[in-house]
Amino acid sequence: MLQPDLDIRHRLLIARLPAMPQILIKLIEHLQADDAGMPELAALIAKDPAMASKIFSVASSSAFHRNSGARAVGLEQSLVALGTDMIKTLVISESVFQTFSSFPHSASTDLRAFWKSSLTTAVIARELARKMDYPHVEEAYLAGLLHNVGRLALLATAPREYAINFMARDDEDLCAVEQRTLQITHAEAGAWLIERWQLDSFLADSVLYHHEPVARLASAHPLIRMVRLAHLLCGHGDEPDAIEDAAQLCGLDGAALEPILANAARQVEKSAGYLGIDLAGADDIVAPSAYVPPPPVDPVQQRLSEEVRNMMLVSEMAQTFARQDGETGLLDAMTRSARILFDFENLLVMLENPTGQALLGTATGNQPGRLAEFMLSLDPEQGGQVALSARTRKPVYASRAGMNAQAGAPLSVAEEQLFRILGSEALVCLPLVANQRCLGVLIGGVPAWQLAGCQQRERFLQSFATQAAGALETALSERGHARRQLAQVAEEYRDASRRVVHEVNNPLSIIKNYLSILDSKLARREPVVGELSILNEEIDRVGQLLNGLADLQPGEPSRMGKATEVARVVDDVLRLFRATGFVPASVQTVVRMQEGPGAIEGDADLLKQVLVNLVKNAVEAMPEGGRIEIANRGLVNRERKLYLELVVADTGPGLSAELLANLFAPVKSTKEGPHHGMGLSIVHSLVSKMGGLIACRSGKTGTTFEILLPAAGSNTQASPPASSSAGQTPRLMDSV
Repeated sequence: MLQPDLDIRHRLLIARLPAMPQILIKLIEHLQADDAGMPELAALIAKDPAMASKIFSVASSSAFHRNSGARAVGLEQSLVALGTDMIKTLVISESVFQTFSSFPHSASTDLRAFWKSSLTTAVIARELARKMDYPHVEEAYLAGLLHNVGRLALLATAPREYAINFMARDDEDLCAVEQRTLQITHAEAGAWLIERWQLDSFLADSVLYHHEPVARLASAHPLIRMVRLAHLLCGHGDEPDAIEDAAQLCGLDGAALEPILANAARQVEKSAGYLGIDLAGADDIVAPSAYVPPPPVDPVQQRLSEEVRNMMLVSEMAQTFARQDGETGLLDAMTRSARILFDFENLLVMLENPTGQALLGTATGNQPGRLAEFMLSLDPEQGGQVALSARTRKPVYASRAGMNAQAGAPLSVAEEQLFRILGSEALVCLPLVANQRCLGVLIGGVPAWQLAGCQQRERFLQSFATQAAGALETALSERGHARRQLAQVAEEYRDASRRVVHEVNNPLSIIKNYLSILDSKLARREPVVGELSILNEEIDRVGQLLNGLADLQPGEPSRMGKATEVARVVDDVLRLFRATGFVPASVQTVVRMQEGPGAIEGDADLLKQVLVNLVKNAVEAMPEGGRIEIANRGLVNRERKLYLELVVADTGPGLSAELLANLFAPVKSTKEGPHHGMGLSIVHSLVSKMGGLIACRSGKTGTTFEILLPAAGSNTQASPPASSSAGQTPRLMDSV
């Protein structure tokens, strides 16, 4: 809940209080011109029909034509009949009367005592000005009329709080009660209103200080001193000491005051008659002492009610934030809610950048998109109050004037930009903290006088920020998760693409070699049916690999249920190498296939890719020659499931411990080419895709790859496997 002083001052700012009539402003300028005469005055009044009518009415009254049967018929004649002093008094009084009558609630309030006090103070101030040879007598009269205009302003803007004290005695006790209940006095409110009229005068000061202790006014402007004395003479005749002190400040004594007081009542009655103001019975209205409303019966209960209300609002805000779709919708909801709950003039959300070294603006709602490029450093020497809030994770309240005063130097460019963007005198910096991390800062622009109220609502501000930060963290986490998922999928597809390119090289190399063989046979006119068949198979395999890239589902194992004879695939691989010259004469190839079970559940092309890669690696590992063995070791029961064990072994120098530890991961190879080093990674991936397992043994006598592939029919519970050592028949493939 806003405190009373903030509430009343805010209402004064937005209240549609009447402005000073233009004719009165022009009249004041006219009166301050030494060479202004009656024609200029007549021309001024002629522009205001209502004022001209009032002049005609008063000039035609019997008070000015007791001894003459003729009446003034024109404006100039009327002005001449009234005289300059009366004209000035009438114009000023009528203008102020029209202004006062336009205040809200004035029509429903008994203003007789108020008008009599205002007219009396005005008449006395005018006579004091003449006694003191003050050059602007009419200005003193106007100051007297306006000295209590603040009471009308408070009644108009705070009728519920101030109505009970509008009729109270106008003294220091009233000012004390106003200060206690509204944190603003009628003298301050009146001065504020007159300052809005932008007059080149000390009128506002004379209203502001008309309750000031006399001792403080010794060096004040004469207009201030005479209005203070007029106020005392009008309503405080029971304070002779104060009147005497005020008179001395004006250079007057008691003898000079007596005729002023004696004539004041008669002049007030005459002015009221001219203006049509009924003062009958005004003296019978008793002005009570100012009333102080009793404090709340249970302030603890009131605070508890406020806390419960704030909790309900925060809970509703949390639900509102949770319903938002995406980060942009959430930021829009945050800014709308903050404006409503805390009366921020404008608002900006700045989020921490990925490095955590700066805050970046966000464009939300109707804010310009360029705010997304606005940045504040979190450096203590550069970021100012906003950076302080982010670093300490506490709210910071700062005004432009206060920051300049504390720093002792001009604001930084970034801070100047921030004040200009928000268009406010002060800032409320609210850190958005979730799980001990500051995600950003919500910056609200407010008038400087509103900062105190924001500080008193700090718990509510922090609760709001906590809910907003929690929702923002969720939104940012979802965005980060989505980005990570996209990055993971992209990386998987990139990796899969590299694998496909690597695998395509194998059939392309075979095709290239067979094309060379085909060319030689055609030149010798030998049959080429076998070679063409192999070329067709390899071309089909290239197409399958490329088509598989389009249908790729990264991370999902193959679900193919095909039965493949291992021996046939091994024969196909050896047949591919037989005529290409890929296996040098120094390398001997041995195949050991069992006569018993030799079928697996898996795709023949995948197994072919596995064997091609392993045989190529084995050949490359033995540049000086050696022996390659491909063997079917029979069935293996593992975890109650049957596998067929297939082995590819060589007699090369073996693998280092470091290479063996990272064998099936894509590593930097010593081979040349962009895709070297991926072969064993691809082998591992293909075996996994077929639902199998692969292991490697390596030592100084060679390297052996042991592959377990699901045996055909292994989806059922396994029977005890037959001996894996019987029935193996070695076959030697002659080296080319």
